[in-house]
Amino acid sequence: MDLYADWIETVKQIFRGSGHPFEPGTPDEVIGQTYYRQTSETDEEAAQRHEANVERLREMERKIRDHFGDVIEPDLRKRTGYEGDSFEFKWIYLQGEKIVELNSEYMIPLE
Repeated sequence: MDLYADWIETVKQIFRGSGHPFEPGTPDEVIGQTYYRQTSETDEEAAQRHEANVERLREMERKIRDHFGDVIEPDLRKRTGYEGDSFEFKWIYLQGEKIVELNSEYMIPLE
């Protein structure tokens, strides 16, 4: 699980779709700050917003790991009927931010 990497891939898709793709090898930090620069007053604000997003996504990963066995897995199985033992969580944007477990299609809305 790497929710930040999922977010970065989405940002790349957005820029590619707008006709302004990033060059191969562009650092993730540059991609994230460029995304936030679109709606920030300064480069410093964009950098701060990017860092806050990184921290937010890492915290979500930690919460999923910390509460997987006692909260998330039982709820996932109850809601989806998934019986497998493989779990792959990804960050997506689909009419709002969500974390989805790909094998069961279990969604955790973030908004």
